[in-house]
Amino acid sequence: MDIQAAHKRSVTVPSPVRQRRSNLRTAAEFHTLSLQIGDAGARPASRKQQARPPRLPRWKEMLNALLPLQTAHQQREAEDRQREAALNRVADDLRQLRFHLDTANDLYVQLGTSPVVGLERAGVQRRKGIYGRNVLSPPPRQWTQRIWRWFFTGFNRFLWVAMVVFWLCWKPIGNPPQPGNMAMAVVIVLVVCLQAMFSAWQEWITSRAMDSISSMLPTEATVLRDGKKRKLAPEELVPGDIVFLQAGDRVPADMRLVEVSLDLLLDRSELSGAPDPTIGTLGYTSSNYLETRNMAMMGANVTQGQCAGVVVATGDRTVLGRIGRLVSGKQAERTLLQIEVQRLVNWLTSVSLAVGTLFVVLWAAWLRPAFPGFMSVADALANGVGVLVTFVPGGLPISLTLAMTAIAKRMQRHRLLVKNLTTVETLGTVDVICCEKTGTLTQRQMAAVRVGVGDEELTAARLVACCEAPTVGGLAPAARRIYEVLALCNSAAFDPLLAHVPADERAAMGDATDCALLRLAEQLCPLRQAERRYRTLVTVPFSLRRRWMLAVCAEGRGAPFMLAKGAPEALLPRCGSLQMRSGAVVPLTDEMRARLEATQRRWAEADGSRVLLLCRREFAGEHNPLAAHADSPAALYIAARDALQGLCVVGLVALADPPSEDIADTIARFRGAGIRVFMVTGDYAPTAAFVARQCGVISGAAPVDGIAEVRLRAKQPAAPTPGAGLGRCDGQAGCPAEAPCEAPCEAPCEPGCGATLPGRAALVVSGEELLDLQAEHWDAIAAYDACVFARITPEQKLQVVEELRARGCTVAVTGDEVNDVPAMRAAHVGVAMGSGSAVARDAAEVVLLDNSLAALAVAVESGRLMFINLKKVIIYLLPMTNLSEIIPSLLNVVLGLPIPLSTFLMLVINTITDVWASVVLTYEEPETDLMRYPPRNPAKEGLVDARFFLQAYGFVGVVETLSGHFIFFLCLYLRGGIAPRHVFLAFNKWADGYLGKSKEELALLVSMAGSAHFMALVVMQWANMFVARTRFASVFRQNPLWGPRRNPLLLVSVPISVAVALFFNELDWFNSVFLTGKIPVEFFFLPIPFALLLLALEELRKALVRRYPRGVLARLAW
Repeated sequence: MDIQAAHKRSVTVPSPVRQRRSNLRTAAEFHTLSLQIGDAGARPASRKQQARPPRLPRWKEMLNALLPLQTAHQQREAEDRQREAALNRVADDLRQLRFHLDTANDLYVQLGTSPVVGLERAGVQRRKGIYGRNVLSPPPRQWTQRIWRWFFTGFNRFLWVAMVVFWLCWKPIGNPPQPGNMAMAVVIVLVVCLQAMFSAWQEWITSRAMDSISSMLPTEATVLRDGKKRKLAPEELVPGDIVFLQAGDRVPADMRLVEVSLDLLLDRSELSGAPDPTIGTLGYTSSNYLETRNMAMMGANVTQGQCAGVVVATGDRTVLGRIGRLVSGKQAERTLLQIEVQRLVNWLTSVSLAVGTLFVVLWAAWLRPAFPGFMSVADALANGVGVLVTFVPGGLPISLTLAMTAIAKRMQRHRLLVKNLTTVETLGTVDVICCEKTGTLTQRQMAAVRVGVGDEELTAARLVACCEAPTVGGLAPAARRIYEVLALCNSAAFDPLLAHVPADERAAMGDATDCALLRLAEQLCPLRQAERRYRTLVTVPFSLRRRWMLAVCAEGRGAPFMLAKGAPEALLPRCGSLQMRSGAVVPLTDEMRARLEATQRRWAEADGSRVLLLCRREFAGEHNPLAAHADSPAALYIAARDALQGLCVVGLVALADPPSEDIADTIARFRGAGIRVFMVTGDYAPTAAFVARQCGVISGAAPVDGIAEVRLRAKQPAAPTPGAGLGRCDGQAGCPAEAPCEAPCEAPCEPGCGATLPGRAALVVSGEELLDLQAEHWDAIAAYDACVFARITPEQKLQVVEELRARGCTVAVTGDEVNDVPAMRAAHVGVAMGSGSAVARDAAEVVLLDNSLAALAVAVESGRLMFINLKKVIIYLLPMTNLSEIIPSLLNVVLGLPIPLSTFLMLVINTITDVWASVVLTYEEPETDLMRYPPRNPAKEGLVDARFFLQAYGFVGVVETLSGHFIFFLCLYLRGGIAPRHVFLAFNKWADGYLGKSKEELALLVSMAGSAHFMALVVMQWANMFVARTRFASVFRQNPLWGPRRNPLLLVSVPISVAVALFFNELDWFNSVFLTGKIPVEFFFLPIPFALLLLALEELRKALVRRYPRGVLARLAW
């Protein structure tokens, strides 16, 4: 029976989503399916019956046919029926699968594969043609939702309301109908369409950039083909492949387990939602396909042990692929930046509705009864809806999208994979990074440097030179015992294709520690000799909880013996004898124990070596506790674990791992940015402390505290408040209004206002010392500038992250192993190494493809820059889009002025002239080194706040509004001889002519003055553009044409805005339809002094902020 027959009942549910999905929704559907499959008492319904949704009453069907749009409740009912039908189909399909019930031999026959050879090339090609690549089909495009998002969300809602109102003001409300209102409705539709097209284009560009970054992420699976193990991309797997997995791997397809280690654990939480890992078995434990433990489903993770399995389903035929469509509607949790932007949108919405309502109420309650000829119903509605238009900062959505695109390209250049670009902004607020030592701070290129034998110490090179032998029998007795531990109690393996490469340069697969020991063993004697001479009976792998590994081996048919290696403090209490260099075995005295412990500490403190104790136990000539369990692997495993006592110390070995390149500079850069780097490792405390000082985690002059000092600090009444004293700028204690932290001060800032962390002592504490700590002790720990957590278990690493988060810290966690995953998921941002395990990469929000922590510094800086540039965009847009355009409308209603700025020109400013500058501001370089200052506190400094609005409305907006109205009144006076005193409280005097001028002449004069007002606002925005470039630095230090902070595209906005002004004000068609006017030549230049005035006032304000960093202006600075 071939695999096609085995799958003859398979039905692939169309349109499954990507592999990265919501665990909660997937788990819910998995649980539902499991209940349906496991219901043995119920007779399975036919597929036709299961697929048929419940029939609606006839009158409801007729009503739904007549209604073009369904209500939300009806849509949910329809979706529930479709989901139930899909669940029934999938449950019926999975109920037919028997892979978990068949024996392994029957499975090999069914799938046409061999446990020795695997699949052959011809069979692979044939299966690829039948089943395709092992990928989940992409989600449906959902064009309806996309189009709705592009056209009808955000600020576009205001524009659609305005369009409808303008259309109604044309007909039927308009009497007579005014073509300008109809034209405004058409213009608004065009604006919405252009913005939607731009959003769609930018979404496509960003997705392409992210896809190109994702393609850099390496993923491989170990597969048996043509009798050889090889690394292949998971997409190349086909049914019948035999795949080998180890701890940290992600299951690449649905597999039936055929080989398992006794400690195999599978994490199926993404599928089933069960928090605890399940034990993998060879035999089935349930007739339910989803619950049996001899199946490993795609999406599960191997958290412990090793296994091999036969692929039985790939791609859309996997369980994950079958239920994918059922969870496609789940939306991702909003990030901090998305929440901030939505808060701004909600605020603008509330204010615009309030102002618009006030406008209509004033007109209806006072203006219409008092001055009935001043403003018609159509004019009132058109002017009122113009308030909504003024609150639409058209450049903001485009700028936000472009900021995301710019960040994506920057991440691509630095080989950073950020799965959600808005996560970058969260990185900008991180103030604590918990780093793993091996592979993050160090290069993960361990090498044996010293060996201790008895009471003697040798370098590894000398040991090899003295004891090297072509066969195991040729080794000296002491060297042979060491060699046996190195070679046999080891989970690493060399690449068989690189046998000709010297041992110290040969690539090895496995843990870095085991790889280093394997290379030393190969240098002593070729490993093929050990493979021929010894056989391994059982292995208990290393774990951070036990901190040791053991293997029970035998030489030929001889008696078994036990080999163990691990942390000296874990194994030394189990030892009773010591082997000397001569080979003699002597009892292990207390003095010898102390000497071994002193050697471990001395080696660790000398060069940060990781020290392992090598042990052995002979079972010949004594009662053999393993003999009774020789036929039961599981029982032998337990017996071997319990027999780990009475060991003989055969030696010590020291492993050195050099620091990563430029790691000291990177740590110094983090510290300069107010970010504390904590080391969290399973290594010995002196080893971790040495590496921490070597890498710069602990500064060279800092004293080191222990748990005693923590308990003493916990008794002190003063405790640090969250945010303050943790290297974070809180706007109160150290840096009022963040002015000193952002200002490129000429002189050093006052103590406490800089970003460099205050000089507290460092802390080195072990996992055992964390067991009985109380909340006050964690308060004291959280106040340290540098912490080293040694001998930490995965549970304790998770506890460290949770305790820091509870004290107001924004935490990022780096890791590359499966043990790091819980802490990475608990952190604000999880960061994985590109060479790390698939499980760690999947759990992380950020992946460092080059394994360089320096790239994380780039991401942090990018997050800070993106946040600041978005603030600059908003501070540029708000004064014009709100205050400078609302005041004319309110003056028109309250003081009877002719409206100085038409709704059309307001829309031109918001959606055309301001857009270019706002977009270019997203590409601004920082005004100073952002990594010199502490991170912002999200709880105290949002995207906008009271100080921000004070700057936008109370300063820049006031200057622009006064300048624009001055130009308006000046134009009326110079061109029409109408003084300002004749304009105020005029109301309906303009209706039939005024001051000797006809109605038509007044209309032309007001149009001309309004266009001059428009040009004045455009020129004022030029000044505001340069003002917004810096928050505290002088604008003259931010040269747009040359230098490190150049941005020449800013100057392009000047000719663009002039061209727009000429286009809409000089063409007769716009003059007649939208009532614009030709701008007198002198009014292109008269606003320039006001723009220079705004620049001068802003320069003065920034100078005072820099001069008095604790003054009133500094506290009010945005």
